[in-house]
Amino acid sequence: MYKVTSTNYTNNNKRTRKIYGIIGAFLTLLFPFFFMLSDGDNHLEKAQSLCPFKMLTGLPCPGCGITKSMVYCYEGDFHKSLSFHAFGPFLILFCLVSLVVLLLELNTQKEYGNSILYNRKLAYFLAGVLVVYHIIRLVYFIKTHDFDSILEASIWR
Repeated sequence: MYKVTSTNYTNNNKRTRKIYGIIGAFLTLLFPFFFMLSDGDNHLEKAQSLCPFKMLTGLPCPGCGITKSMVYCYEGDFHKSLSFHAFGPFLILFCLVSLVVLLLELNTQKEYGNSILYNRKLAYFLAGVLVVYHIIRLVYFIKTHDFDSILEASIWR
């Protein structure tokens, strides 16, 4: 006779997702921190973007400027941080809250943030806000830059 054993893959999957979430939030916070430490002569403000969309089109993508925004937020210059990307400080706050909640969930084996972190309506709302924000940024960018300067920011110069 064969003995049938059951393995609970659901809890292991949730634990793995939480660990990946912790690693992702930590790296998201750490990456701009190293830029801040290495930016001795303030060249970050004028540095070429590594964004593939901006390299191809010369136009900013929805995430362009968020790393610079986080760097200036770390330095305490919130005005400059918000001028590069309005969601930079909010991303820092979101990552910090996610780290705390996910670490707490791993330690206590309870779920605290599922209703907020995995809320589909909230995700759609935030995506809509990002789309509107990006459209406003694009209109402003196109109004304040001529065609030659847009091409200069791309690989087609």
